[in-house]
Amino acid sequence: MDKVVDYYFSPSSPWTYFGHARFVALAARYGARINVKPADFGGRIFPASGGLPVSQRPPQRQTYRLVELGRWSAHLKLPLNLHPRFFPVDAGLASLVIIAADLAHGTASALDLAGRIMAAVWVQEGNIADASTLAAIAAEARLGGTALLQRAEQEDVKNRYARYTEEAVARGVFGAPFYLYRDEPFWGQDRLDFLDRALAGG
Repeated sequence: MDKVVDYYFSPSSPWTYFGHARFVALAARYGARINVKPADFGGRIFPASGGLPVSQRPPQRQTYRLVELGRWSAHLKLPLNLHPRFFPVDAGLASLVIIAADLAHGTASALDLAGRIMAAVWVQEGNIADASTLAAIAAEARLGGTALLQRAEQEDVKNRYARYTEEAVARGVFGAPFYLYRDEPFWGQDRLDFLDRALAGG
């Protein structure tokens, strides 16, 4: 049986950023195919699952979140701005661009682009809600910046984003990143060890 992991995420999530490269490498190690499925967490998944955007969480939760981000940054040796210039940020357009890359260039290109977009938020102080910023990132990835942005605005891409989001809600997704392997859920980059075991046993 083929190994396939459904990857639900938001490109503005620091936790997705922490886990992204490790997850891609993990899937490659087992020859697993990744279904790239960016979804609308802030506008749809959080309200449906009882979650709250960071700015609406109680102060003690916001404070502890920063402690954990710092810990994971040091542990993984990945750079991270705890207070990026453009966060919170609307990840909708970035999600559409990733989907457009998947459709036009394939999974590997979409995953590479997603990683670059995450780094733009959390390392480079980039505004991923800005079309020109996304076009520049896509151009650096050799995916044709302007053309990819135009592709992202087409109805089939928008419909796919909406479908991924509703699919995520129906399947019990509530936070990012969220991995589903043979309908077994794994929430968070700190659950990648368990996903590793599942893939090894499959």
